[in-house]
Amino acid sequence: MRRNRGAGGAGRYAFRLQEERAAYAFIFPAVACLLLFTFYPMIDAVVVSFKDFNLINPQADFVGFGNYKELFADRAFWDSLLHSFHFAIVVIPAQTAIALGLALLVRRSTRLSGLFRTVYFLPVVIAVGVASTVFRLLYNQDVGLFNALLKLLGLPQVSFLSDPGVAMYGVMILGMWKSAGFFMIIFLAGLNNIPKTIYEAAEVDGASRPRMFFHITLPLLRRTLAFVVVITTMDAIKISGPVFILTNGGPAGSTTTATYFIVQEAFDQMRMGYASAAAMVLFAIVLAISVLQMRAFRTDVEY
Repeated sequence: MRRNRGAGGAGRYAFRLQEERAAYAFIFPAVACLLLFTFYPMIDAVVVSFKDFNLINPQADFVGFGNYKELFADRAFWDSLLHSFHFAIVVIPAQTAIALGLALLVRRSTRLSGLFRTVYFLPVVIAVGVASTVFRLLYNQDVGLFNALLKLLGLPQVSFLSDPGVAMYGVMILGMWKSAGFFMIIFLAGLNNIPKTIYEAAEVDGASRPRMFFHITLPLLRRTLAFVVVITTMDAIKISGPVFILTNGGPAGSTTTATYFIVQEAFDQMRMGYASAAAMVLFAIVLAISVLQMRAFRTDVEY
């Protein structure tokens, strides 16, 4: 009997060891990709930010905090940060409200709810380049659809992309149209996880729909809302794709965001060290904001 138990224990140990090896074999490619394509470039970017590195001269001199000192005195960098924060401050609440509203609209199971979910989500799968090109045509002052509608209504035409006071809002509209569908799905998942019995109990007690929304739906969506706000913040602050195609940073630098500034310094001015320093500052800002947001949305509510 002891021999059989010993043999059985050895067999279980060998099977467990084999499972662990198989698990490590499956995990290794993902870990290797993270180390090679994420962590190594990040560490290398930190090192490069302390050097006078450019794409023309491979001999990079160590300058210490020289790039950071120059960066903090650079008015163009601070202006790009202000533009990024302007974009984020407007887009975060507006896009979150739109996504939540769409989720509430398509939450009910009807014959057309699946169609509307597909239509609202469709912009998410459209490439940024394609969407930006289409919106550039829609914004055209002479033949664009938006100005044609304004003219039809007897309203003055708007220079969506050539007016420094309006151009950023044109980029915002594209950004919200492109991303609202994705966050609608996130909110829809959160709404579907709220037990219906809570709403039924509130309805029996005579609670109105607005009261149920503010006292049941929003508190129980706190964690989902935290995820949406954090991801929206990161996406908004690092916006760059639509800027490249719609405005190219103009007019008069009014849409030059921090990410666009980094790309310009890295590849137009060939100042990789300076651009890396700007990227590290932007990373620190986004990280700090994300941590504060996660603390603000912390909740102990379970359902």
